[in-house]
Amino acid sequence: MSDLPFYLGAFLLVLCVLIVVHEFGHYAVARLCGVKVLRFSVGFGRVLWQKRLGRDQTEWAVSIFPLGGYVKMLDEREGDVPPEVAHRAFNRQSVGKRSMIVAAGPLANFALAILLYWAIFMVGSEELLPILGKPPVGTPAAMATINNGEQVRAVDGQSVATWNDFRWLLLQKAVDQESVEIEVINEQNEIAVRKLFLSAAGEQGWEGDALERLGVGFYRPNVPPVLGNVVEGSPGHRAGLKPGDKVLRVDGRPIALWHELVMQIRDSAERSIHLEIERDGQFTAVDVIPEAISERGRVVGKIGVAVAENGQTRREIKTFVRYGFFAAGGKAIMETWDKSIFSLVMMGKMLTGEVSLKTLSGPVTIADYAGKSAKLGFDYYIKFMALVSISLGVLNLLPIPVLDGGHLMYHIIEVVRRRPLSERAMEIAQQIGLSILFVLMAFAFFNDLNRLFFG
Repeated sequence: MSDLPFYLGAFLLVLCVLIVVHEFGHYAVARLCGVKVLRFSVGFGRVLWQKRLGRDQTEWAVSIFPLGGYVKMLDEREGDVPPEVAHRAFNRQSVGKRSMIVAAGPLANFALAILLYWAIFMVGSEELLPILGKPPVGTPAAMATINNGEQVRAVDGQSVATWNDFRWLLLQKAVDQESVEIEVINEQNEIAVRKLFLSAAGEQGWEGDALERLGVGFYRPNVPPVLGNVVEGSPGHRAGLKPGDKVLRVDGRPIALWHELVMQIRDSAERSIHLEIERDGQFTAVDVIPEAISERGRVVGKIGVAVAENGQTRREIKTFVRYGFFAAGGKAIMETWDKSIFSLVMMGKMLTGEVSLKTLSGPVTIADYAGKSAKLGFDYYIKFMALVSISLGVLNLLPIPVLDGGHLMYHIIEVVRRRPLSERAMEIAQQIGLSILFVLMAFAFFNDLNRLFFG
C-alpha cells in the first residue's frame, strides 16, 4: 500500500499525456479544416476547471473522471447554429475533411509512440544480451537442445542484439508459425541452429507468460552456492553467515547452484529458513529470516549476501544500445508498426477464441504496470507510455460505433451510398457500440480484480 501514491501518479501521468495528445490531434486538424471547436476536455463529467482561450474562445476544461476526454465541435445536429458560422460546423464539412478530423486522434497516438521510441533509441539504454538459460525438462526449449549460456544471434535469419528484441520477435513468430530456427553461439564460439516448436505458447489462450511455457528463460550462471560478501547488519550477517560458506541445503532441500539458493530466499520473505552449510571443512546450520524487499512491484526476500566471484560470474550479460538519428527514426517507425499489427492480430484471435478474454487488461492492471515500469527506470516508463499509446490508437480505430473507427465506418458507408446514414440508424449503432464497450470494460475490470486478489 505504501507504493500506491507512486503507482497512481505514474498511471495518471500516462493517462493525461495520452488523452491530451489524442484529443489535440482531433483539435488541431479540426482547426486546420476551419471547424470551430467549442470545448477541449480532459476527462468526463463535472468540470473541475475551465478557461476560455483563443479567437474562438474555445473552452479548455479538466473534468472529474480522467478515463478519457473529448473535443466538442460546432455541429448543427447538436443544437442551433447561427447562420454566419454555419459554414464552420463539423457536419457541413466534406467527407474527406470529417474523416481527417476523426482519424487525427488515433494517428496522434501513433505519432507520439514513434517520437518516444525515437528519443529512447537515440539516447540509448542498457539492455540484456540474448543469452539463454537452461530450459526446464520436457519444455519445447529443452527438446530443442538449448543449453545454458548460449547466446542468440538470429531468429529465422533476423539478427537479434538484445533480450527484448529476441523476446518480442519470438512472440510475433509464435502467433502464426509452428516453429522457428534459432541460431546460437556458445562460450566456446561454436555456432549451432536450434529448432524451437511454438505451439505451447498459445496453449492457454495466450494467458500468462508464453515464453515460460516454451521453456525460454534468461541465462543463469552455473556457479556453486558459495557466499562472497556478507553485508554488515543484514539478516545473513546477524544469523552468523560468513564469506566462503557453502550452502548445502535450504529447509532440507539440496542446493547445487547459486540461483537455486537465490530463488529459495526470494520466496521466503519474513519466514525463517534453515540453512545447512559447509565452513572450512566443517558442517553447521543457521536459521535466517529474509528481509522483505519491494522489487519491481513484488515483495521478495533478501538476506544481504553475494555470490563468491569466479570466471562465470564475471560474464558480460548487458550491452549499451544506441542508434543514430535516422537509424533510431527507422527503428521507431518499425517498432510502432509491428506492435500495432501484433495488437490487431491478437484482437482478431480474441474474437475467434484462440486468445482468452482473460488477456484483456483494465485500468488497475495498466496502473500496476505504469508503477512497475517507472520504478525500473525512465527509459522503461517511456517505452511503456509508447506501448499504451499504440494500444489506444489501435483500439480507437476499431469499427465500433462511438469510437473513432466507428465514425470512419459511417463515412465509408456515406461514400458508398452517396448520402449519410439516417439519424435513427446512427442512434441504434451508437447503442450497439456502447453495449460492446460496456461488455469489454466489464471483462477487463473483472480480469483486473482477478489478478489483484488471486494473482
